[in-house]
Amino acid sequence: MEDWTEKYRPKILDEVIGNERAVIELRKWAKSWEGKIPKKRALILSGKPGIGKTSSAIALANDYKWALIELNASDARNATKIKRVATHGAINETFDDHGNFVSTKSGGRKLIVLDEADNLYEKVESTGKTEDDYSDKGGKKAIIETIKITSQPIILIVNDYYNLIKGGGESLKNICDLVKFYEPLPSAIFNLLKKICTAEDISVDLKVLQTIADRSKGDVRSAVNDLQSICFDKKQVDAQSLSVLGYRDREKIIFDALREIFKTRDFKGIKDCILNLDADPENIILWINENLPVEYRDFNDLVKGYEALSEADIFLGRTRRKQNYALWSYACDIMNGGVAVAKSHEYYNERYNFPIWLRQIKDSKSSREMRESIAKKLGKACHNSSSKSQDFLSNYFVYMFRNSIDFAAKMKQKFDLTESEIEYILGKKHSHKMKDILQSSETMAKVKPLEEATASVDEEERGDRQQSLFDF
Repeated sequence: MEDWTEKYRPKILDEVIGNERAVIELRKWAKSWEGKIPKKRALILSGKPGIGKTSSAIALANDYKWALIELNASDARNATKIKRVATHGAINETFDDHGNFVSTKSGGRKLIVLDEADNLYEKVESTGKTEDDYSDKGGKKAIIETIKITSQPIILIVNDYYNLIKGGGESLKNICDLVKFYEPLPSAIFNLLKKICTAEDISVDLKVLQTIADRSKGDVRSAVNDLQSICFDKKQVDAQSLSVLGYRDREKIIFDALREIFKTRDFKGIKDCILNLDADPENIILWINENLPVEYRDFNDLVKGYEALSEADIFLGRTRRKQNYALWSYACDIMNGGVAVAKSHEYYNERYNFPIWLRQIKDSKSSREMRESIAKKLGKACHNSSSKSQDFLSNYFVYMFRNSIDFAAKMKQKFDLTESEIEYILGKKHSHKMKDILQSSETMAKVKPLEEATASVDEEERGDRQQSLFDF
């Protein structure tokens, strides 16, 4: 399935939501490159993650037909790499999409974008073999030198402006213009989500879109990701589907804890984060286990990290067997502090994954709850116990529901089944019948009042005839 954040990334600046002032400044700066080299050859786009900084830079290149050279966080962006890619690109002419030479005098430009420039790391050679050292060793200096000589536009994208200009980046304040990006309003994100649903031909309850927009706190990327996850393999989404996003707030807190563990050796800071998390250590160890190989890319660091986790797991096992929860503190210190001190390098990574095992448990729990909800409705109408209703649901009801649109529509009316419950009963193989069931159910809902009204008229006529017989 195609990533919606890429599929619906703004292609032109007019499609960027919010940040109208920033868009105006980008256009003004781009026009200053027409036929000459402006005084400020570089821009710094600053703001929180996910609010459209990188998308705006790419859209700018599209608007002005500039070639694009990107260096992002997955690249080793040291002095050597920056000079080889960015500096050479900055002083040389460019080519169009067909390979034809285009002079800067005739408007040919290439935009050099250094994403997450406030986190500059590199790989260095040491003792005859390559070792991963992700500390900044000359990256900022190379950027400053490149900006001073560039004949091509450069954009630096940062989450933390002050992290960029501190230390060796002080002179960037004078040679670059700063463009600040702010969080788009929830209404703007709501309209974007609505537009995506229309494009994907998916019917989504407007309350769902509003909730996602409000929860995103201006992070457009996370809002689109949430929408895609909640719409996966569906054509109808109701308000009950929001339950799958219920872990977001807790997830944000645990991400902070993971950053403390993976980025620092501050035992006190790590302990404070874990206490604020208020989570079971048996869940925390799953988070660390899932993300440890993503973070620690050096083999020796990874081995030491897993050794700490295995020792912590021994204490967790003893806690379960002996019901001695005092051992939890030992397990926490080993798995949190032990993993923190296992690293010998500094790494850049900000993307952490939800543990697969926990997600599977969550999905199965959601499925059980849906099954129990349907069985409860059946049991109430049929005066059965919950277990008997579940047996009937497994053996007969599901079969009839999947093989008869008319039966399914009647059952929706009788038991007031939600779209999520219908989706559960149909399963993926029969999910295409959802639309027909809903349409048939709507037709029944319209016909029923007419039948009741007709029955009422017939009853009145029978009463009138009986009265006339008495009158006679």
